[in-house]
Amino acid sequence: MKKIEISDLKPAEGATKKTVRVGRGRSSGCGKTSSRGNNGEGQRSGRTSKRGFEGGQMPAYRRLPKLKGFQIINARNYEAFNVGRLESLGLKEISLETLKEIKKVHSSCDGIRILGNGEIKKALTIKAAYVTPSAKEKIEAAGGKIELV
Repeated sequence: MKKIEISDLKPAEGATKKTVRVGRGRSSGCGKTSSRGNNGEGQRSGRTSKRGFEGGQMPAYRRLPKLKGFQIINARNYEAFNVGRLESLGLKEISLETLKEIKKVHSSCDGIRILGNGEIKKALTIKAAYVTPSAKEKIEAAGGKIELV
């Protein structure tokens, strides 16, 4: 087995290319205009264009709509449930975890809010982030309990 020497190492085929020397005569293939085209901004030395410049076309940062107001970074995603809908779920205890189990709320949901639309006749235990006063009244009248989480 032959020992590898530093002199044996060579770059992979196609890894190195000969640099193109522009402006060295017509026969070089990059003479006269040096691959810059004829006249105009790109032909001149020291040519730079502004960031976002699109050759006179209306730039993207001016074409696209702007966001108005501000966005809350740590916003919570709440799912709203009306009182009338709770009874049809067929649960005795309603909480975020139980609703996620039966796939009535999305897994990214952070809490539930109970609203007062509809009627309830069954006594339920509800664990929610927020309950409207009218919903609280209806749930307690039916003999249910509310726990704010």
